[in-house]
Amino acid sequence: MQQFIDYVRGLGAIGYIVYTLGYAVAGLVVPASVLTIGAGALFGFVGGSIVVAIGATLAATIAFFLARTILRKRVERSVASNPKFAAVDRAITREGPKIVVLVRLAAVFPFLFMNYAFGLTGIRPLPYIVATLIGILPGTVAFVSLGAAGAAAATANKTKTIFMIAGAVLALAVSIYVGRIAKRALLDDQLEHRGDQRDIDQ
Repeated sequence: MQQFIDYVRGLGAIGYIVYTLGYAVAGLVVPASVLTIGAGALFGFVGGSIVVAIGATLAATIAFFLARTILRKRVERSVASNPKFAAVDRAITREGPKIVVLVRLAAVFPFLFMNYAFGLTGIRPLPYIVATLIGILPGTVAFVSLGAAGAAAATANKTKTIFMIAGAVLALAVSIYVGRIAKRALLDDQLEHRGDQRDIDQ
């Protein structure tokens, strides 16, 4: 990973494109947090956020289509061992993109796992892509901020470091807060569905 970052650093402006595409490919097998923090360290807060938002969405989209085609049986076996996903699948059948956004925000499942698992659901590609982009933004900002703060600390620029660390802490706190709200919303949705199901059964 560090070798890739060092390589991109020497590419100048084209490094943004290379890292974005590299993220899209590496994001199929590497945890997103590592790549996101690296982008923050390399490109700073604004540039890193843009690179990650595009790269992570591309990775999620590629995994989605792989799960619907050549990797379908393998992903089905993986999902079968995770009973919690059945509830998400049922919720997506009812509310589609809303549930994708909430799952991304709440981070109740690993990003990498859900990229493939969503491919087994009935959601259409375009709503999935848009919902994913929206849902990953708070986490993207938080982890990019951490990477940017670490890079600022390494340069020994005291004023810049203070501002970056403060921004990273704030972004992380907001991300956690939003995640908790999303988890509650998912739980409420599940409870509502169970209540509706009981009414039908009666």
